[in-house]
Amino acid sequence: MITSLCLFFGSRPGTNPKHLALAEAFGRLCAARGITLVYGGGGLGLMGAAARAALDSRGTVVGILPECLMRAEVAQPGLTTLEVVPTLHERKARMFALSDAIVVLPGSIGTLDELFEVMTWRNLGLHDKPIWLLGDDGFWQPFTALLQHLDAEGFAYPRTFELTEQLANLDMLAARIGR
Repeated sequence: MITSLCLFFGSRPGTNPKHLALAEAFGRLCAARGITLVYGGGGLGLMGAAARAALDSRGTVVGILPECLMRAEVAQPGLTTLEVVPTLHERKARMFALSDAIVVLPGSIGTLDELFEVMTWRNLGLHDKPIWLLGDDGFWQPFTALLQHLDAEGFAYPRTFELTEQLANLDMLAARIGR
């Protein structure tokens, strides 16, 4: 049973308003289903939007913020819990440890770093938590194309395409988490 979701996504809002709407709807979904939202702790971009939406809907939100980003990523006020950890690596490890599954929304290189790390851990057999990619308008198609290129060049492991699942919309995610 899924009781907590780790969310990786942008600290910027992006240019497509659908991404912001998706982040807010995700936060509301977590609150409505009684699922703890675990994320990077910031109040900016999609991060802040999802956290505020969950909090506004009386959800539980846990933020994990590394010391090095205390100024760059202003912590979201009113979080249920805010943990400050020494490093980015500890942030990812802590977010992962507190979660039953991972959801990745649009973001930039930090989001991709987080995604690749949990994919690597899963590929190595260190966990079997679901990793769901969620984004509007085919956001994750270029990522899939990159993985296909790695495969065509002989670098992808046979299990690479089983490490994540792309979900076309929030309804598909809701079906996966149940409750």
